[in-house]
Amino acid sequence: MCGHCGCGEKHEHVHADGTRHSHAHHDDHDHPATLVELQTRILAKNDALAARNRTWFAGREILAVNLVSSPGAGKTTLLERTIRDLQDQHAIGVLEGDQATTLDGDRIRAAGAPVVQVNTGTGCHLEADMVARGLSDLRPPSRSVLFIENVGNLVCPAMFDLGERAKVVILSVTEGEDKPLKYPHMFRAASLMLINKIDLLPHVDFDLARVMANAREVNPEMSALRLSARTGEGMEQWYDWLRRELTAAAEAAFT
Repeated sequence: MCGHCGCGEKHEHVHADGTRHSHAHHDDHDHPATLVELQTRILAKNDALAARNRTWFAGREILAVNLVSSPGAGKTTLLERTIRDLQDQHAIGVLEGDQATTLDGDRIRAAGAPVVQVNTGTGCHLEADMVARGLSDLRPPSRSVLFIENVGNLVCPAMFDLGERAKVVILSVTEGEDKPLKYPHMFRAASLMLINKIDLLPHVDFDLARVMANAREVNPEMSALRLSARTGEGMEQWYDWLRRELTAAAEAAFT
């Protein structure tokens, strides 16, 4: 986890106007502690900030979706198509997480959605305080959909709550059916799995029934949808899921 990879030491925040600055995190590294103690403190601090984010979202009836996957699974392409198809129906904003560059953020902006880029530097995931800082600049309106595109990684993002309503894991058919078994924490943390790039099924050795069985072995409660963000096949089911979750988020604000 983070104690081994060194992430969380510094991240760069790129504002909507293109200006940027860095934030270093020293408090959890300046005092001697065992690795387990350090990890516990980091996660406890993150969870407290995530709870604050969740309250902020609930008070504004915002649907916050944390998109996670390995690199190249198609998160950004999925977002581009989603934005173009739904932007006339729902307000959509994006917090874009990457270790470096604004390439994905530029793609999201070109698709028509406001975006704030958060570069994590050596960090391999987003954390709740990074999301809070991004929100202060993005300022998504009430009853909107906020997509948090996490850093491409199937390990650390599973451990860090960002305050989202749902974690959605994207698995492309080019990755293999064994990913849910190899990365059980991620698939256990997700409430929805999107099997992406199904247009490539005729060209790859990928067993849909097997990946579903593997996913259900890890997380029997997880839903799954099959789609292609490139061709549009199956995307309407994804949009229906988003609409249901948006309604549920609004209703939950009064419970």
